[in-house]
Amino acid sequence: MTEDNRSMTLEELKACVTKYHTPENAELVERAWHFAEKAHEGQKRKSGEPYFIHPVRVATTLADLMMDGATIAAGLMHDCVEDCENVTLEMIQNEFGAEVAQLVDGVTKLSRLDFISREEQQAESLRKMILAMSKDIRVVLIKLADRLHNMQTLKFQPRDRQIAIARETLDIYAPLAHRLGVYAIKTKLEDLCFQYLYPEEYKDTAQKVGMRRAEREKIIESVKEELSKNITEQLHLSFELSGRPKHLYSIWRKMTLHHLPFEQIYDLIALRVIVDTVPDCYAVLGLVHTLWRQVPNRFKDYISTPKANMYQSLHTTVVGQNGQPFEVQIRTKEMHRLAEFGIAAHWRYKEGRAVGDALDEKLYWLRQILDWQSDTKDAREFIDLLKVDLFADEVFVFTPKGDIISLPRGSTPLDFAYRIHSAIGNKCVGAKINGRIVTLDRELETGDFVEILTSSASKGPSRDWMNIVKTSQAKTKIRQWFKKELKEENIEIGRAMLEREAARGTIPLSTLTKPEYVNALLSKLSLFDWDDVCASVGFGAMSAVGVISRLKEEYRRAEKIAAPPPQPVRTEEENEKRQHLAESAGVYLAGEPGMLVRFARCCNPVPGDEIVGYITRGRGVAVHKADCINAINFEPERIVEVSWANPESEFLAGLQIVAYDRDGLLADLAVLMSSMKAPIESVSAKIHSNGTATINLQLKTKSREQLDRMIKQLQKRTDIIEVFRIQQ
Repeated sequence: MTEDNRSMTLEELKACVTKYHTPENAELVERAWHFAEKAHEGQKRKSGEPYFIHPVRVATTLADLMMDGATIAAGLMHDCVEDCENVTLEMIQNEFGAEVAQLVDGVTKLSRLDFISREEQQAESLRKMILAMSKDIRVVLIKLADRLHNMQTLKFQPRDRQIAIARETLDIYAPLAHRLGVYAIKTKLEDLCFQYLYPEEYKDTAQKVGMRRAEREKIIESVKEELSKNITEQLHLSFELSGRPKHLYSIWRKMTLHHLPFEQIYDLIALRVIVDTVPDCYAVLGLVHTLWRQVPNRFKDYISTPKANMYQSLHTTVVGQNGQPFEVQIRTKEMHRLAEFGIAAHWRYKEGRAVGDALDEKLYWLRQILDWQSDTKDAREFIDLLKVDLFADEVFVFTPKGDIISLPRGSTPLDFAYRIHSAIGNKCVGAKINGRIVTLDRELETGDFVEILTSSASKGPSRDWMNIVKTSQAKTKIRQWFKKELKEENIEIGRAMLEREAARGTIPLSTLTKPEYVNALLSKLSLFDWDDVCASVGFGAMSAVGVISRLKEEYRRAEKIAAPPPQPVRTEEENEKRQHLAESAGVYLAGEPGMLVRFARCCNPVPGDEIVGYITRGRGVAVHKADCINAINFEPERIVEVSWANPESEFLAGLQIVAYDRDGLLADLAVLMSSMKAPIESVSAKIHSNGTATINLQLKTKSREQLDRMIKQLQKRTDIIEVFRIQQ
């Protein structure tokens, strides 16, 4: 990849494209360069730089990925339609053709005018991008290049925007890069997010990696010399040998997830061996295990069982002569190219076209997302399901015939059944793993042979299955079954829910459901009639609150009802003072700089929780968890958007612990909480006649992540029966 602070010139871009593609591609890039330069003339970024620097950086990243001319041209013009008044999509299509126009359109954000919240707009823009990906995967490669440069210039944004953009990048775009195998972008995005979201942890990890660097480099050179000599003398192979670059976020994430000290991260010292053929890979692996002692359970064969993102390599950890563990990765040149560029590698060749069947097979996970996204109308649910599918680690299991199936870690036999076919899932009555009957909620492990037991007499899925399955695909198939089989029941349930919700407001449901308002809603939701809306609410695809809010928006727009009277005008100094109070309390109020803020005592939200603000009568904005039971009764017009602003603030959170009673239990818990820097504010305990005790703790914590770590630590103890978060 190019250095972060350097852009290619037009001549360098053309030379790069010509190297891998036809001269016509270079000519297309040149025309796009001049078009975008003129369109962005006079525009500036927050950094004060000319805006045109941004599309050039995007094009530079795409050229580093060896993309074709159409992709680089679209990268140069990706912001023209959105940010330049005199440029339309039709203009780009007339000038550069339908292929380039389709790529630009896929990256262009949706207008905010039709949406009631920033979250909904974000979800719909992501949904649009996913659909565009299904037609041309290059859309997301342009978006990743765009997001990379935005992250590289994030220092010019205010702190609240830095956190919001970095969180979205870590939740959505870095996992997308991972699933597409584009590690050249993925690792940079993660490290940049790490720097802004966890600045202290970033500095600490960088400092630890930097310490004893000279000693590690000396060890690497010694190991390289010994391995190189033995490959040459014993195997007589052509090979390349290099050190593997360090990735700060992955180091910190391993330490955090597995509760490991820095000294137990074995891949700080790592070598990469690149050879010509697959047999050569295994020959080098055998030599490595001959020269050094292998660390148990630290060998992974991703050649025979590739990852879903096409990644292939052999990984092994061994112990050197000085007792220092180090990792060795072994792969072919083609595997290395795919490891760096992933799906982008398909456009390296001069013809600029990927092999359809092979590409389609490797993008099976994308087809899964397309399968369930159209059935998901709620914005929050769409984003949550997308995160689950993108973030999940994988397990590899076998069908009875020996075919390999990849599933997210934590998947169950039901997920396996729905992955094979929806009919098998719907008729499932049991499962066997490795020949033994198991419960349907048993988590699958890599290497399991799974057999699904079905019956034609089965009445279909149980509603409990929604709490068992892990994958979005299975959840969607189960919902579809209930939607189809129980539609009439869902319509009645949904209609009753909508009537109750409308009764809380001042506008009758009969007024809100006039044809002109309902038809506008149906058009936005892509539904056929009002019964479909009721059914969707009835089986949980949409919330009654969301539907009524949309209808009220249509009603007010059609009736041209004036906005509520403005608040008394405050001076800029008063607004800044009040906003400072809000941010110091830990949250940022989007578009509400003059409001006072307090945290609701009913649910005690902490950073990392999804939150919502509610304008109270005379007491400012109350911040609740989004799933707080009290939030159900909120009046939609008094809900405001809030986000976390100050990650250093401390918040109260409640834990309930059920444990086996013994002497010193409370003292041990106090020591554990203190070691995790979560001081106990209050405690109450009750001893039961069956030898157990229930303990309620009020703790000070800085984030939901810290709270989750505490819960996991407690769950590991043999004297703890269960732990869960409680509300006051």
